[in-house]
Amino acid sequence: MDKKKKQEGPAEKETRAEAPAEEAEKTASPEPAPQPDELAEARAQAEDFKRKWYSVTAEYENYRKRTARESARRYEEGRADVVCKLFPIADNLERALEACSDEATKKGISMVTASFENLLKEEQIEVIDPLGKEFDADECEAIMAVEPDGQEQSGTVKQVYRKGYKQSGKVLRYAQVVVVK
Repeated sequence: MDKKKKQEGPAEKETRAEAPAEEAEKTASPEPAPQPDELAEARAQAEDFKRKWYSVTAEYENYRKRTARESARRYEEGRADVVCKLFPIADNLERALEACSDEATKKGISMVTASFENLLKEEQIEVIDPLGKEFDADECEAIMAVEPDGQEQSGTVKQVYRKGYKQSGKVLRYAQVVVVK
């Protein structure tokens, strides 16, 4: 037997090396064809995964849009808060304008008041002007009620004590008014 092994040539060695590989291929059976039930189950599972993926994608898109809207809203509210802190300054400027007798000073105060009004326009803030109109509790705060003079109707705003302001329908500061009884 030893002589037989020694006498083998290179061709015989290749044949013997290929034999185990062929045997391994024969013993490892190809994947069995999926059964109809397994195939239907796999398709159902794939459809379920696809539906869940669409759902998660839609939820994420809604979340992204909602957070963008909330962020923009918070930014706008922050800007409005800063402008609201300027309202008392504007009130004082108007009082100074009414009390001022010097024309040059009056002109300077008028210029500052005009720049404040321009700021309000840029920020899309409107002045609430209820004078002579029916009292509206959604925009005004009644600080006093007076007896009617002549033909004034009850519930009418007679005097505006402090201006009110609103932005995009939201009241930033209620107007303080005097109302006819």
